[in-house]
Amino acid sequence: MSVALAYSVPGQTSELQELIQACIRNERSAQEKLYHLFYSRMMGVVRRYIDHQEQAEEVLNNGFLRAFQKIEQYTFQGSFEGWLRKIVFHAVSDYVKQNVRYNEKIVLVEKDQFIHKDHADRMYYNQLLELVQSLPDATKAVFNMYVMEGFSHKEIGKMLNISEGTSKWHLSEGRRMLKDKIEKLQLHYKK
Repeated sequence: MSVALAYSVPGQTSELQELIQACIRNERSAQEKLYHLFYSRMMGVVRRYIDHQEQAEEVLNNGFLRAFQKIEQYTFQGSFEGWLRKIVFHAVSDYVKQNVRYNEKIVLVEKDQFIHKDHADRMYYNQLLELVQSLPDATKAVFNMYVMEGFSHKEIGKMLNISEGTSKWHLSEGRRMLKDKIEKLQLHYKK
């Protein structure tokens, strides 16, 4: 059993507020408990972009370190999980910027279609995630940021230091590649 399963995530309760206050006071036991409370959810955010476990762990730990360094900035307004997710996402964004080279400066308009609903309905969720993970790093990052996280191309461009057009191209390319992979899988299953 994972250590993360030993705790249940409290809502915006006084229990969570007390835990955050203890983290502000730099109490290591509180930091450890908060880490375990949100580990699984934040790892889910990281794994959408980084498929290697060791790299994902490193990025997640960097995200938590940043959160503990900035925790006094949390104002207890809104969801703590949302605040933490944003910080972890910035750690992912920094990792992508440092490890993916964006040499393309292609400007294309997004006019493609994604996959037919029939094909997606027949696929298991995990298979679809595996296909997304198989995309090239830059394309995968943009695809996840746009589709999974809901960022605009303008926001993605700022975060990854690429043009809005390049972001659109990566999304279009990712959709095209996924559509091709899904169609090949469907042909394989029909045999």
